Amino acid sequence: MQKSGIRADDTRYLALAGRQLFSVIFIIASAGHFTAGTVASAMQHGVPMASMLVPVSGLIALAGGLSLLFGYRAKLGAWLLVLFLVPVTLTMHNFWAETNPMMFQIQLTMFVRNLMLIGGALLIAYVGAGELSLDAYMERPVVELECAA
Repeated sequence: MQKSGIRADDTRYLALAGRQLFSVIFIIASAGHFTAGTVASAMQHGVPMASMLVPVSGLIALAGGLSLLFGYRAKLGAWLLVLFLVPVTLTMHNFWAETNPMMFQIQLTMFVRNLMLIGGALLIAYVGAGELSLDAYMERPVVELECAA
């Protein structure tokens, strides 16, 4: 008799859903990195070479997000997201530099949210994509069938 309502073989669906839901924010947000407004915001935050680095960061977020969505090279994709999140968090959400109390609170919230996302990405970098992923599919042994002659 099981103590929870979830059977052990059902947990693979939880890993799939969690990984895919986690990926959505990066896929959607990556589109904003190709707009003049995001580049201008990065320039205001003192990001050097913002017109080049902002679109590159968008590509990194998109690649990491798609990697997790499909579970293809998910550990690498998760590390790409960490690579994206750490500098973005420190430069774009530096709440400690805000003098406006409302902006301080907004940036603090965004900073903490990004810390949470970094934690999620690190978990995926450690545990991988799970059983329902392209990574798991490609690791399965190839079964060769003998042809009757």
